[in-house]
Amino acid sequence: MPSIVITVNHPAGLHARPAAEFVKTAIKFPCEITVRNLTTDKPAVNAKSILSVLTLSVNQGHQIEITAECDSADEALQALSDLIASNFGE
Repeated sequence: MPSIVITVNHPAGLHARPAAEFVKTAIKFPCEITVRNLTTDKPAVNAKSILSVLTLSVNQGHQIEITAECDSADEALQALSDLIASNFGE
């Protein structure tokens, strides 16, 4: 199962609008996608659920691991990585 580790640099972390953008991007792919906060060692949650993503309490500077399982897993991970690297389009 492919996965990536990335640092969230957005000042709000993965809260509110950034979390919504993250979920909106994850939903585009027919994959099972999970995300977990490595910094606080929180368990993986469904990346397509806004409430689940918010429970991770990802703040600026936290590392997250995103895992995807499907035929387009690499594409999904790249899209999510690009989104985070672009600071959620800001």
